[in-house]
Amino acid sequence: MLAGGRGQETYGEDPFLTSKIGIAYVEGLQGDHPKYLKTTACAKHYAVHSGPPEELRHSFNANPSKLDLNETYLPAFEALVTQANVQGVMGAYNAVYGEPSTSSTFLLDDILKKQWGGFNGYIVSDCGALGDILKGHKKAKTVEEAAALALIAGVNLNCGWVYNEIQSAVEKGLISESLLDERLKQLFLIRFKLGFFDKDESNPYNSIGTEVINSKENKELARKVAQQSIVLLKNDNNVLPLDKKIKSLYVTGPFSSSSNILIANYYGMSSNLVTVLEGVTEKVSLGTSLNYRQGVLPFQKNLNPLNWAPNVAKTIDATILVVGISNEIEGEEVDAIASEHKGDRKDLKLPQSQIDYIKEISEVKKGPLVLVIGTGSPVSLEDVEPYVDAIVLMWYPGEQGGNAVADILFGDVSPSGHLPITFPKNVDQLPAFDDYSMKGRTYKYMEKEPMYPFGFGLTYGQTEFSNACGNLKSISKKQDFSFSVDIKNTSKVNFEDVIQVYLVPEDTQGFLPKYSLKAFKRVELLAGETKNISFNISNQDFYQTNLEGEKAWIKGNYKLMIGNALPSKRSLKLGAAKPIEITIKLK
Repeated sequence: MLAGGRGQETYGEDPFLTSKIGIAYVEGLQGDHPKYLKTTACAKHYAVHSGPPEELRHSFNANPSKLDLNETYLPAFEALVTQANVQGVMGAYNAVYGEPSTSSTFLLDDILKKQWGGFNGYIVSDCGALGDILKGHKKAKTVEEAAALALIAGVNLNCGWVYNEIQSAVEKGLISESLLDERLKQLFLIRFKLGFFDKDESNPYNSIGTEVINSKENKELARKVAQQSIVLLKNDNNVLPLDKKIKSLYVTGPFSSSSNILIANYYGMSSNLVTVLEGVTEKVSLGTSLNYRQGVLPFQKNLNPLNWAPNVAKTIDATILVVGISNEIEGEEVDAIASEHKGDRKDLKLPQSQIDYIKEISEVKKGPLVLVIGTGSPVSLEDVEPYVDAIVLMWYPGEQGGNAVADILFGDVSPSGHLPITFPKNVDQLPAFDDYSMKGRTYKYMEKEPMYPFGFGLTYGQTEFSNACGNLKSISKKQDFSFSVDIKNTSKVNFEDVIQVYLVPEDTQGFLPKYSLKAFKRVELLAGETKNISFNISNQDFYQTNLEGEKAWIKGNYKLMIGNALPSKRSLKLGAAKPIEITIKLK
C-alpha cells in the first residue's frame, strides 16, 4: 500500500474549498480586464487524478462511480470553467473508464465543452501523456493514431513529441486539415487575448515592470500568506507563544536550517529564502543564548554514532525541533530523489531517524519541546505526539517561511490556519491508494476517528459561538437560506479564526456525505470582542449528488453546524470551539 506523494499540488480534500481557492487563484493570474489577459491559468490534472501511484500513472485506469466522479472529482474543474473562465485545462496521465484522459471525448468534449457551457480555451497534455496513449494505455498502434485520437478529442497543445507526426496523420487520412485549423485557431485566440499581436501599450498588463519582483510589498504578502496557513495542532499548557527574551533556546532538527523545506516540488527561486533558524534568530532578543545543531540526518540514521545534539536540550529553556518530509521524499516521479516509490510513500510516518531523534530529545529535555513540521500531505503523528508539548504545522511555507514560523512561535501573530485535509492516525485507516472509491476517505465519508480532523486548527485564544438565527425553518427548491451567528473572543489576545459551516443530514441514505462544507469566513477578533457575522447559502448549494451522478434536491431533515473545525467529537477533544447548530428541513 502506498500513501501518495503529491498532496502539495492540491488545495485539499474538499471540492467546495478547492473550488473557492482555485477560482481566486485563476482570477488573480488572469486579471479582470475586459479584453486582455494578464496570463493564462491552467487547471490540472483533468480528471480523476487523486494519485494514481506515480509508477502506475502512465497506464492506470480509474473507474469511479458516477456519484464519486460528480461529487468529488469534477466540481473544482467545473467551477474554474464556469465561474473563473479558466483559459487552459491540462489532461491527466491516467485513463478514465478505459479511455486515456487526453483522448477521451467524454471528458474533453461531452463534459468540458458541452455540459459545462462551451469552454473555449485551450487543452494541453501533460508532458509525455500523448505518448501514453500509445505505450502505456495501448489505445493506438502508431504515433499518428495517438496524435489523431488526441486532436479529435480536443487537445490543442502537446507537451511532448507525438504532435510531431500530425502532418503524417493528415496525409494518412486519420484527421482532416480543417480539424487541425480549428485546434490552431483556439491557440491563436489565446495569443490575441494576451495582446501578442497588438501594440505593447494596448495591454495594460505590459506596464508591470521587473520592480515588482522580490519587492517589499510582495515579501510582506508572502509572509502574511505563510502566517495564515500555519496550523497549530497542539499546545499543551499554553507553552506557546514563547517569550522573545527567553534565556536559552535550542533550534535543531534536519530541516531547521534548510531552505529546501520551504519550497515544495514546483517553485520559483528567490534571493530571500528565510529558514526557520534564521527567522528565530532574527526574532529573539540579543540577550538570548541561541544554540543550534542539525542533530540528525533527514532520511537515515546518522553515520557517526557519537551525537551530542540531543543532550543540548538538557540545559535549555525551550527546544524548537524542525522535522518533515520535503520534496526529496514526496513529489513527482522524476524529482523525489530520496523516495523508494517514485515520489509516493509507503506509510504516513516521519522517517524513522526523525522519530528516534524526537524521542531522544524528549527523554532529556529541560524545557518544552516544540515540534515544527514541514510537509505537503498528511503525516501520521501517533508515534511522536505524546513526546512533544506543541506541534506547529508549517507545510512548505515559501520564501518567508522562517519569518512566518517565528512570528507564530513568539506570538507576534496568533496561528489561524486550519487543515484542508484530514490527518489519519496511520495509513491503516485509509483504503488502498489505487482504489478510487470515496468510501472511507476524507472527512465526508471517513468512519474511523482521525488524528486531526479536517478544518481543525488552534489559536492562542478561544472562540465561542451563540445566537445562531436563520430566516427559514423549511427550505424549498427556489429559496436561499440566510443566517447570522455571534462569535466571541473570550480570551485576552487578538486573533483571527476561520468560521466554517457544514451541512449534516439526519439520514445519509447510504450515499450522502456525513458532513459537507458549505461556507467559510476568516474573522478578526480583538480581545473580548463579539461580532455578529452573516452567511447566505444559495439554493444551488443545497442540491446534492445522487447515485446517478446528478444534482438532486434530496428532501429531509438537516443541521447546519457552525464552528471553527469539523463538528466532530474528535475536534472538541482536541480543543476546537463547541459548534452551534441550526435545524432545517429541505421540503
